[in-house]
Amino acid sequence: MKKTLLFLSAITFLLAACGGSTSDSDTASTTPPPAPVESKSAMEPGELLIVKSDCVGCHHKENKLIGPAYQEIAAKYPATDENVNLLAEKIVKGGKGVWGSVPMTPHTKITNDEAKSMVKYILTLKK
Repeated sequence: MKKTLLFLSAITFLLAACGGSTSDSDTASTTPPPAPVESKSAMEPGELLIVKSDCVGCHHKENKLIGPAYQEIAAKYPATDENVNLLAEKIVKGGKGVWGSVPMTPHTKITNDEAKSMVKYILTLKK
């Protein structure tokens, strides 16, 4: 029993000796604090809304799918408040006839402000 107690005491002593310093004051003066990390999203708000919606099923940034490419839309419509409102309304209410015979379905779950943010992003894609 004494041997076991002596052995456990020796192990405890060795672990305590090898544990290193737990004092923060030794390392705080020599180690600089970590640099702040900027957590900026790689996507603009309008682009993020587009990715989260069903827009990508019919539209692509550069190539025509069912609907026009975003770059085609940007080329056709100057980035004015009037066009932002017009296109945002088309997103929410749907539209037809401008880009062909296939109508764009209404997206009533998208708010007008979200649609405007999407349109503003799309209009920045003008070549």
